[in-house]
Amino acid sequence: MKLENETYVIFVAFITSFFAVFLSAGIVLGVPAIASEFGMNNVLQNWIITLNALVIAIFTLPAGQISGKYGVKKSLIIGVAIYLIASIGACLSFSAESFLMFRVFQGIGIAFSNVSAMAMVVQAVKPQNRGKALGFTVTGVYLAGSLSPVFCGFLVHNFGWRAMFYFTIPFLALCIALMILKIPKEWKTYEGNKIDTLGYLIYGIGITLFIYGFTNLMNSFGAMSVILGVILLLIFGFYELKIESPAFNMNLFKNMKFTSSNIAALCSYLAIASITTILNYHFQYVRGWDAQISGMILIITPIIMALIAPNSGKLSDKIHPQKLAGIGMSIATITLVILIFLDASTPLYLIVIAMILQGIGMGLFTTPNTNAIMSSVPPNETPNASAAQSAMRTMGQTVSMGLLTLVFAWIMDSLKLSSQYSHLIVQSSQLICLICTVICIIAIFASLVGIRSKDSFNI
Repeated sequence: MKLENETYVIFVAFITSFFAVFLSAGIVLGVPAIASEFGMNNVLQNWIITLNALVIAIFTLPAGQISGKYGVKKSLIIGVAIYLIASIGACLSFSAESFLMFRVFQGIGIAFSNVSAMAMVVQAVKPQNRGKALGFTVTGVYLAGSLSPVFCGFLVHNFGWRAMFYFTIPFLALCIALMILKIPKEWKTYEGNKIDTLGYLIYGIGITLFIYGFTNLMNSFGAMSVILGVILLLIFGFYELKIESPAFNMNLFKNMKFTSSNIAALCSYLAIASITTILNYHFQYVRGWDAQISGMILIITPIIMALIAPNSGKLSDKIHPQKLAGIGMSIATITLVILIFLDASTPLYLIVIAMILQGIGMGLFTTPNTNAIMSSVPPNETPNASAAQSAMRTMGQTVSMGLLTLVFAWIMDSLKLSSQYSHLIVQSSQLICLICTVICIIAIFASLVGIRSKDSFNI
């Protein structure tokens, strides 16, 4: 492949990765304003973020097989187009129900964008440059995370929450134009396979029941939903092993490097994903700052991650990626230990130190871990590997937000989030950080387990 085309692939993946995260990270700043306009309580307010993450988790695995069958570029164009239309729809929302409906469609678009962009990079870029290319792609994620709090905080404070969605529209349109005009090649790896509709259905219902039940564990229906969801996910796993064209190739998990890296990814996102929301609630409800000031502080972590991710990607081409991932998660764990004691009297400098450590830790972890996942499978299985790492990320983020919703509902019941209940917000946040610290330690061990495996990387 010509360097020019390879460069366009990386650039498009960078843009799509950026805007897949931009609203996901930035909407946290707008959640209080959206909840206030539509009269949401704390449970429904947290579902603004959780619902989108849940839909991404549901559609990520189907996106892997569909993109492999019909073409990763075509799937990426369709995914970005759905995201663009849903963003326009969100701007026109007139009720909580209509807004949440368009968040569902945004999740579908993001799921296809995430999987297709990563698979396209892996298939278009030479193996010896793969870590560097993935580093640039992941940098798009972190750069979006760094810029979105400032941009979205500014937009919400000065122009209202809808301005966040308007901002994304021209960039998504540009991304579609570049793919149509500048990337002539298409990549298909599962062209002869049948679409596993039944597998998708079992998986989708299972993950929905599990996440919904997890956020409602305080009642018997929630507990039953979790149990039924787990049973369906187990059935999905056994079913996929027996059919000719599975939605996901479960045999990949026989590779210890692949399995341990995916477990580490799941645990890391489960432990870390809710931190931004916790800090945003702390700044806006406990300290009484506006969205613009909160966004300027929340920029610290993703900026550091954006600076470190490309370099850790280069290092993972030379040093065992799981060693780097284990070091990164160890540093990130310190962040959670500090935030266990977060309250109204916590000095701002200590919060900043925690955010810096989080940025360093996740910057060292994510790109090497992604490289470990993508490099541990044969080239024809890259769409499945991309779907797996994306699924681990989105499921981790979804369960993390589900944990946040569960703990807040347990401590605050159906009260609306506001400054008058700041002491309850503090209690909820401290408990979440304690639980997530334990999960983060599990992620460290998962990263290190794969190092001893005899399975070789695909290089």
